[in-house]
Amino acid sequence: TLSPSPLYQLRIPEPSCVFSAASENRTLCGPKKGVRHRLAHALAECPCPHRVGSGEAWPPSRVGASLSLFILHPTVKGTCRVMHSFIGIGMEEVVKEVNGENQRRFRWIEVGKKVTIEQRQAISELPFRMSNRSKALMRQIICFSAEKGTISDLLESWVRIMNPIRADWLSVLKELRIMEHPVYLEVAKHALQEESFEVNIRDFTKIIHYYGKHNLLEDAENFLTLMKERGFIYDQVILTTMVHMYSKAGNHDRAKEYFEEIKLLGEPLDKRSYGAMIMAYIRAGMPEEGENLLREMETQEITAGSEVYKALLRAYSLIGNAEGAQRVFDAIQLAGITPNDKMCSLVVNAYAMTGQSQKALIAFENMRKASIKPTDKCIASVLVAYEKEGKINTALEFLLDLEKDGIMVGEEASAVLAKWFRKLGVVEEVELLLRDFATSHQIR
Repeated sequence: TLSPSPLYQLRIPEPSCVFSAASENRTLCGPKKGVRHRLAHALAECPCPHRVGSGEAWPPSRVGASLSLFILHPTVKGTCRVMHSFIGIGMEEVVKEVNGENQRRFRWIEVGKKVTIEQRQAISELPFRMSNRSKALMRQIICFSAEKGTISDLLESWVRIMNPIRADWLSVLKELRIMEHPVYLEVAKHALQEESFEVNIRDFTKIIHYYGKHNLLEDAENFLTLMKERGFIYDQVILTTMVHMYSKAGNHDRAKEYFEEIKLLGEPLDKRSYGAMIMAYIRAGMPEEGENLLREMETQEITAGSEVYKALLRAYSLIGNAEGAQRVFDAIQLAGITPNDKMCSLVVNAYAMTGQSQKALIAFENMRKASIKPTDKCIASVLVAYEKEGKINTALEFLLDLEKDGIMVGEEASAVLAKWFRKLGVVEEVELLLRDFATSHQIR
């Protein structure tokens, strides 16, 4: 019977497995170096009857680190394995924790035939030009389950076995992003730690963009801090991504703070930075501030994207600011952007909301002169302008002119007329209008 140590009690169970006598390894695993070191010293004092030279000291230097809690002892006669269990201050919990980690340890086994129909379909849709290394990892990810271990274990095994290059990483990340796979972010963040990934600042940008897309603002801020701690300096692209993220979230103040940081870089602002801040102003209900930035861009001969012009035009149109809508519409043409039917309809709508039927009609006719076919919504806007001014006869003349030119009146314009006629108490005309619309969708 062994005398217990002050810090632990040593129990020696019966030999449980077979181990080659030729091995010289004596291995021990612990979750932390401190625990491993204490266990090593405990083993140094162990007078195990199964070891060579029973009663001799076992130097801690001979205790290595491995992924097993078994202490392996070569014997003179042949083979034997003895497992030592340590029970002491917190030791039992440590053993359970490490045993659990060992059970979850990932083993790279190539995907076989035992896959689901969905998994087989996903594997078959992998890009033909994807490298074999990338395909091997994608197959593992597609068929991955928590019982196999963790994604980090899988990626570490892939790196160790396949020796991937940056192109392999990028190929995998691109495919995961297209698939909208839930492990995309975990793989992307793990890649930053791998030497083979050859990380650069744009890799951080993509992750921040992902956070912004999913409205994970706090995670984006934390990641930005981590990026700075690793020695990467913010550039205009990173800060513009933050402006865009807060713009979409409706946080105008934070978007403006990052926009001011871009200015402090001392570099000329590009169209993306300007565009992101203009959109932030629009979403905050401040189209005038957005228009001021648009003019600033024009002085620097920077042309905004058509989507920015259209968003600003829509913002003015929806609040009935006809003058602002007309200014933006003129700026669109000066920028060399050809207006489409939707842009023209927004101008007509802006005049209609303020009851300026004459200007609404002029904008409508200019649209037709430019060979742009008016939409039913655009026709409805002109009718709304006439309704606000009570010009029923002028509205009917307008409709007759459209009929002569073979322009159909659709559901939205007909609904405006029906509502107007009800207000006037002209029930029979309303019934006739609805009957005609149901049969031919055309005013006769």
